[in-house]
Amino acid sequence: MNHYAAQWIEDWCAENGWTDLFQERTDYWAFPPNAVMPVPIPTQVLRSIKANQGLCVEEKIWCTAAGLSAIIAASLSYFFATPMPLVAAFAFCAIVMARMEDDDL
Repeated sequence: MNHYAAQWIEDWCAENGWTDLFQERTDYWAFPPNAVMPVPIPTQVLRSIKANQGLCVEEKIWCTAAGLSAIIAASLSYFFATPMPLVAAFAFCAIVMARMEDDDL
């Protein structure tokens, strides 16, 4: 899951003179001012961007899906008198929350 909107990082690069932003797997790389080799965007910068911007659109969608699945599963469990929808919703929510964790932070 992508934890940062590309526009956030592009804006930071434009403000600080970094050029040619690209993403390799989960890392963002760019050319610092007057550099000839790209370097990863510093982790401190990514942390500050995330702290200022909050959740990106993709994260909001997944959180909403997890919440809705829990509500629907609770309703179905009550209606059918079985815990299986709750078990499925729990598994789905656990996967979503595991994907929400940022390994770099």
